[in-house]
Amino acid sequence: MAKKSIIITKYDKTRLKSFINDDLRKELNRAKVVDPKDIPDDVITMNSKFKLKDLDSGEEMIYTLVFPENADIYKNKISIYAPMGIALIGYKVGDVIEWPVPSGVLRIKVLEILYQPEASGNFDL
Repeated sequence: MAKKSIIITKYDKTRLKSFINDDLRKELNRAKVVDPKDIPDDVITMNSKFKLKDLDSGEEMIYTLVFPENADIYKNKISIYAPMGIALIGYKVGDVIEWPVPSGVLRIKVLEILYQPEASGNFDL
């Protein structure tokens, strides 16, 4: 199945290059890169806080996508370097993300963006 195209800001792409691995490189290479002021406010960017729903269990979760040094699973802060973080960057409200896990395929829907830095006027590197 072809992956859906994603959107990221040019600042996020610049910052993420220092954390790059093969999986992250693949995501960045397929991304449409836009200026931070042009990113839609329903897209998961770095430091966004968002609500997800596991489509199989019905469980809803709230996470923040962060750089590795800020990751804290106890505070629901997911590293961009984690498989789930790589899978989420650039997706938007309504998107369904599927990725393989040891028990099969996890299907997660993006329900809501609770905070996005760019939508709040925070365009800093």
